Amino acid sequence: MSAAEDADYSEASASVADVPTPLTAFIGRDDELATVSGLLSTRRLITLTGPGGAGKTRLAAEVAHRRVADFPDGVFWVDLTLLSDDESVAEAAAAAVGAPPLGTRLRSLRDHLAARRALLCLDNAEHVLAGVAELVEAVLRSCPDVVVLVTSREPLSLPGETVLLVPPLKDADAVDLFVDRARSVQQEFAVNESSLRAVLSIAAHLDGVPLALELAAAWMRVLTPEQVEAGLEDRFSLLVRGPRGAPRRQLTLRGSIDWSYALLDDADRVIFRRLFVFAGSFTSTAAQVVCAEGEDVTSSDVLLAIRRLVDKSLLVTETRDGRARYRMLETIRAYATARAAQAGEQEVSRARHLGWCVAVAEDADRDRVSNPLTWRDEIAREYDNLVAGLQYGLAASDPQQGRQLAASLAWYWHFDQRGREGMTFLRAAIERGTQDRTLLQVRLLTGLAFVADTAGPLDVEYEAAAHALALAEEIGATAERAQCLLLSAVGSFYTDFGESWALCEKARESALTTGSSFVEGASGALQAMILHLRDEHAEAQAVAEGLQKELPHHPGIRSTLLAYQADGAFATGDLPRAQELAEQAVLLAEPLNDYLRLGLARSTLARIVAGRGHPEPAADLLVPFAQFAERDDVFIPGLNEALASLATQRGDAASAVAWLERPAAATERGAQTWISARALPQLGAALAALGRVDEAAEVFARAVDACRRLGLPGSLAQALCGQAELAANTPETLGRAAELQHEALAIRVHHGLVPAQIESVEALARVSALARPSVDAVRLLAAASAARARLGLPRTPTQQASYDQALSALQAVRDSADGENAASAGAAWDLQEAVAYARRAHGPRSRPTTGWASLTPTEVQVATTVAEGLSNPDVGARLSMSRSTVKTHLSHIYSKLGVANRTELAARASTQEQGTAEK
Repeated sequence: MSAAEDADYSEASASVADVPTPLTAFIGRDDELATVSGLLSTRRLITLTGPGGAGKTRLAAEVAHRRVADFPDGVFWVDLTLLSDDESVAEAAAAAVGAPPLGTRLRSLRDHLAARRALLCLDNAEHVLAGVAELVEAVLRSCPDVVVLVTSREPLSLPGETVLLVPPLKDADAVDLFVDRARSVQQEFAVNESSLRAVLSIAAHLDGVPLALELAAAWMRVLTPEQVEAGLEDRFSLLVRGPRGAPRRQLTLRGSIDWSYALLDDADRVIFRRLFVFAGSFTSTAAQVVCAEGEDVTSSDVLLAIRRLVDKSLLVTETRDGRARYRMLETIRAYATARAAQAGEQEVSRARHLGWCVAVAEDADRDRVSNPLTWRDEIAREYDNLVAGLQYGLAASDPQQGRQLAASLAWYWHFDQRGREGMTFLRAAIERGTQDRTLLQVRLLTGLAFVADTAGPLDVEYEAAAHALALAEEIGATAERAQCLLLSAVGSFYTDFGESWALCEKARESALTTGSSFVEGASGALQAMILHLRDEHAEAQAVAEGLQKELPHHPGIRSTLLAYQADGAFATGDLPRAQELAEQAVLLAEPLNDYLRLGLARSTLARIVAGRGHPEPAADLLVPFAQFAERDDVFIPGLNEALASLATQRGDAASAVAWLERPAAATERGAQTWISARALPQLGAALAALGRVDEAAEVFARAVDACRRLGLPGSLAQALCGQAELAANTPETLGRAAELQHEALAIRVHHGLVPAQIESVEALARVSALARPSVDAVRLLAAASAARARLGLPRTPTQQASYDQALSALQAVRDSADGENAASAGAAWDLQEAVAYARRAHGPRSRPTTGWASLTPTEVQVATTVAEGLSNPDVGARLSMSRSTVKTHLSHIYSKLGVANRTELAARASTQEQGTAEK
């Protein structure tokens, strides 16, 4: 019974049954009340257990008051607190029930209750368990209609006993209790936004234990909740003011736990003190490793001690994944820590715990590739303990074990939302070994780069990978060198596709010598992703298909690659396959519990589902991830863009702008990233939809420059279309709008971007309609609408508004016979026919079939790069192409220019550059 609870009952007003009468409100415990009340109807011995101050007495008294009517012969309350020996239990019970002093007190008690239907409540039994057990057994045997309710810090261990652990208060109930008791000492006490956070923190730190909460609330007369929260660092000094009349053991929080500690034998006290090192829950096996010590404390001693500590409510039992685990409430752990310090055992126990942590992490890491789910689960279960071990190990005079532990956890942080915390630990581990030129330092630097890949900032990844690579090459760490090359490629991936491609080639070559399927598969996947971003989707698909051997054991890589393939399938017009691939990516990522890859897969699927005209299911996909869109410590590529896409589908341009501003500003080492370049055209379109034309024009200009520089043809075309849409708003610039739309269409045709081609045909029809309404515009508009219908590609609200404007401009022509015929003819065309018709209408400005002007933008890049004297492999590395692709482009270039070799090509390129300069 808590100190406040004891004082809440008036001894003077005790009834014949002597059940305590509360003076303060009973708060919470609805589930426990229902459970205990139900048990009283079906069981004859119920024992409420729990640590000191858990509210056992208050719960028992509340149940007794509520069930008085069910026991017509009385409810009897026996307070055992002040008893000093087992023999006095029967005497106290006999006196409480009013048994006459005939014979022994136990016999007198049995005779008095033998024919009665009564409830006997025995409160605070833990220090006289033997006497209580003897009395209860005798009553149950001799008094068939008597039910016994016991409160104790440990069970009686009698046959037929039902034990109910009284849990901590639920969060909401803990807050209500604190506020209620605070108002009893400070009537004006009120909870605001700031103090609520402090009260919630107090409740969490005090484990929802009523005694601790009431002692804390008593300080509200002189302190604020924020001050009490800060004072809980030394909770045993703060929580010392129990109410007058409470038992001495419950006047302070320490006194309550001292009572339980005093009931332990010496061997159990040793184990109890040593268990303080476990910050989270732990298994009995872990406790044996940490607490057993030769012949003095054996593994069997530890197992038996754990059982007794559970019985005495100093350990809490929980079951996770079918295995029993144990933990101390935070307050009890703080007490055990103080006792360990008093005994001079802290350092030894922490060192043993650290050694166990290192073994756990390294053992789990061996399963990382072959069984990633098992590995993740094992680390997650022990994470609180591993962090405690890290904190101790990295602060130790010899940080070697702490550094080993940090290195073993890097992959976990790479996948987990606590990546920023992991980066802090890894940096500390690296700094503790700045002069270290060993494999461990390479692992730590590599680990930091891996974690930065998902937790940002990108420049940290690049710098850590570079340092790791230099050190790996210095010490000859071949396998680690391959990983470092891969990480360097990932670091370059966001700003320089050519450099990233070349590093991938080196990483793959290094992986072949070390047999690292992960590096080989990840490097190939990264190259396929580069090709998708460059809208070389057929080439990307070929690379992806060549990775089937390397990827089966790496579901994370497979999921990421599938997401990019889904984007590629959508861009090239295979919408059903795009959705199928994205769904596969989600299925692969879900079991990994990897927020980045699952977030990427779901974002991709959401964009595709929304693009196919189903915005609501798409929005549902992103509900668990929307919280990450504005966080700086979590990076999910494509999430903000997906949220912006959904907003655009709903016609909410303002929300689209808000979602896109962050990715549009993404940089790495001061350079613009492809993430930014791809977001800019979308941002410009959203700004234009809001009527912020000047801002939109500036954003589109930046997008064109960035997309040309980074090699993002699809996004470049999108930016050009954005510029064209702005130009189409003014009659004087309709010609410029047409030029820009044709340039965009040429890019989209070259790269096979089917849905985008439909948008181009529709946009060209609109420009034509605004310039001079004609049957050609009617034909193109009808062809685009038919292509949309066949593909299943609905318009966004903005696109619909532009389409409606074109229809309005063409109304007179559409109503004519020629217009009706043109509409019918256009609707019968396939997309290729419509595109060809639109490009022919561009007249002499269309690309010629020979000469320098006939080269596509990609062919121009290849020609000028070859003219610099680079070999085919070097050209491929710079332009993110395979060697076979470079050869194919060269054959086309030779044919169009009428040259026979690289020397003639170089001369032709030089002449072209000179002519351009003269112009």
